[in-house]
Amino acid sequence: MAAALLAVEGLVRRYRADRPAVIDGLGFTLEPGEWVAVMGESGVGKSTLLNLIAGLDSPDAGSIRLDGRELAGLDDDALTLLRRESMGFVFQAFHVLPYLSVGRNVALPLELNGVPAASIATRVATVLADVGLGDALDRLPRELSGGEMQRVAIARALVHRPRLVLADEPTGNLDPRSATQVLELLARTVRAYGGGGLLITHSRAAAATADRAVEFDGRAFRPLSPG
Repeated sequence: MAAALLAVEGLVRRYRADRPAVIDGLGFTLEPGEWVAVMGESGVGKSTLLNLIAGLDSPDAGSIRLDGRELAGLDDDALTLLRRESMGFVFQAFHVLPYLSVGRNVALPLELNGVPAASIATRVATVLADVGLGDALDRLPRELSGGEMQRVAIARALVHRPRLVLADEPTGNLDPRSATQVLELLARTVRAYGGGGLLITHSRAAAATADRAVEFDGRAFRPLSPG
């Protein structure tokens, strides 16, 4: 049986000793190629969970393994390298650099990973075509719509073909039509590159684009209830 892409066991995170843990005993697995939507009320720890998985925060107990590699044993430099090489991030705020062209924005992860310039040009052109922005290489962000900027952010998150994509409310600033297009695109391209991902969302319509949708209460993932 193939190993899980992401395995979380007994995860605990508390910020104050006199308060309940934000995350308390969580365990779940994410399989290769799987796209999972995570819903839950505000304050249950969804963003905390993403920060722990990304190695931006440290758990008080438990285990997080990406492709069998335990995050707890990695120092800051190793975690930075892991994020750079193996993770892609998409946020509600696009975080597109306004003074760089679309092509340069998308190329940044490859440049940071030391990919040769000739390969960068090919990979950037390919991923921009995949997200429907093949003619936008030299455009600046101010020339783009909100939906187009989110497509740039997705292209940048996927250009280095990460094993794990973490998306935190990526369509919160988009109109319903653009949101649907972006979510379908994100799910399709994550699967095409062979990785997997977690989508944090408050939208049942967004959750419906995932392979499975779960409700998170800080302690467990449960199948999303009807309604």
